[in-house]
Amino acid sequence: MKTATGTTHGTAVTDTTHCDDLMKALETFRDRGPLLERWGADLARRLGSGARLLVAGNGGSAAQAQHLTAELVGRYRDDRPPFSAVALHADTSSTTAIANDYGVQEVFARQTAAHGRPGDVLLLLSTSGASANLLAAAERAHRMGMTVWALTGRAPNPLHVGADEALCVDAPVAATVQELHLVAVHMLCEAFDRAVERGEADHRADADGDGDGDGVDGKPGADGRPGVVGRLVGRARTVGRAASGTPVTPTEGPA
Repeated sequence: MKTATGTTHGTAVTDTTHCDDLMKALETFRDRGPLLERWGADLARRLGSGARLLVAGNGGSAAQAQHLTAELVGRYRDDRPPFSAVALHADTSSTTAIANDYGVQEVFARQTAAHGRPGDVLLLLSTSGASANLLAAAERAHRMGMTVWALTGRAPNPLHVGADEALCVDAPVAATVQELHLVAVHMLCEAFDRAVERGEADHRADADGDGDGDGVDGKPGADGRPGVVGRLVGRARTVGRAASGTPVTPTEGPA
């Protein structure tokens, strides 16, 4: 759809096709909310147990990959402990050395072999779902016992088939796919943070060694309180609200 402003002579035309494509794709994208919620909770449990998230993409998808890892190592909204997440393209020396010595197709597969362990997650972003270096990384990750997730464009595509699970954006234009991948990244971070706050990232009993029975495998401790990570998140939010002048009602027992 196009809208025009001004007179018929020298009319300025605004093309809103891009927005229209985005709105149309967003309608079907909403249905993927439960998948992202599940990924977020699963990721919280894994990273809380010492696993690592590896993320990779090419071009604009590389930027999206690094956006995600920054949110997990830093924070998304509220303060919380950092978690291990690595954007593979960001190590430019390794990436260019591997490309030079082994070929571009190996740039992510070799780093996956170096950094990945069984139980880790490899998340691959591709608008086409056909990037050879991402497909090679997925194959290497599976051989190592890792879980592979993918954000792609329209299905079916090779990466969608090669991943354990994939969120495929139904849009004809790469720019629209990338925009919804960013929405997916933010929704994944929100789901992850909710899981952390629920205590699903607390991975062992008495994690801080003080004998108070902190949560095990994401469950509250014997006294019903959140585990150590959940309490850290709660304290950080309490401090943040107090600093902003928002009234704070204590909800936790003594630490």
